[in-house]
Amino acid sequence: MTQIDKSKPVLVTGATGYVAAWLVKSLLEEGMTVHAAVRNPDNKKKVAHLDEIAAKTEGTIKYFKSDLLKQGSYGEAMKDCELIYHTASPFITDVKDPQKDLIDPAVNGTQNVLETANQTPSVKRVVVTSSCASIYTDAIECESAPNGVLTEDIWNTTASLEYQPYSYSKTMAERKAWEMNESQSQWDLVTINPCLVLGPALNAQAVTSESYNILKQLGDGTMKAGVPKMGIGLVDVRDVAEAHFKAGFTPEAHGRYITAAHNTDLLELGTSLLPKFGDKYPLPKKALPKWLLMIVGPMANKLFTRKFIRNNVNVEWKADNSKIVNELGINFKPLKETMEDSFQVLVDEKILQPK
Repeated sequence: MTQIDKSKPVLVTGATGYVAAWLVKSLLEEGMTVHAAVRNPDNKKKVAHLDEIAAKTEGTIKYFKSDLLKQGSYGEAMKDCELIYHTASPFITDVKDPQKDLIDPAVNGTQNVLETANQTPSVKRVVVTSSCASIYTDAIECESAPNGVLTEDIWNTTASLEYQPYSYSKTMAERKAWEMNESQSQWDLVTINPCLVLGPALNAQAVTSESYNILKQLGDGTMKAGVPKMGIGLVDVRDVAEAHFKAGFTPEAHGRYITAAHNTDLLELGTSLLPKFGDKYPLPKKALPKWLLMIVGPMANKLFTRKFIRNNVNVEWKADNSKIVNELGINFKPLKETMEDSFQVLVDEKILQPK
């Protein structure tokens, strides 16, 4: 049981990020002082959305320059904090050098933050943004999971530097966090493990995130002829932020939390947008046959290998979210609301043009 004093500052690493911005908003609305660790505090454009939120709330935001790969760069930001949210980690899937672009920042960044926590006597709890990717690589693994459902007890053992390196980076980073947690007794660790995160972005730049790439392809005609019926989980960014907030301030919070609202697939994501946006945008209405994907997929996208298609297309994805619902009291938003609110951002930012 870890009680956090809300009068003390709270550190958020990667504070300008998609999920982090909503978390910062919750903390500021609670009247708290947020230590925002960012790459470049002088880049006013990057922090403008956070300043805007702070101006409308009782809370205070202070910026600290920090670098995931630089040892000791979180020391000043962590001073006097009891609670640390480590959200900073790369989310890119198309990389030239997986070790350098994904594994090193994810694992060494986690190690840096937690080593600093070990040297900061005030720290009582660390909440790390992990991922369902540290639980599984491909949807087909649900079939071999107990009762056909992914739970917090399962670890990803199938990702590697060569296959799904992003999933491998999340797995390695979370394992590092638990290993470091077990070697000390000063702070406890909670991890939030979201699946695909969508929902409105508080900053227009977040629209460049990998999550939004999928959404853009659903709406720009790329998938007009059909969409791979690929099993995935979906969760709203606002629910992920709430999960982080509650994981920090619920004394009994412990272990890993699968943060997945809906067991779904890409076709359902696309068709959920048809009632509101189907007249104006070339949204997919049907699934592409798996045999066709096996032929054209690898040519169209190098990440779409035959192995990936075999293991994810027309395969049901199932995760058990009962732990987070029962222990942190999260009420997840409906799929349609998440999808419509996300798509509206692309329309408002004129990233998608009506047909």
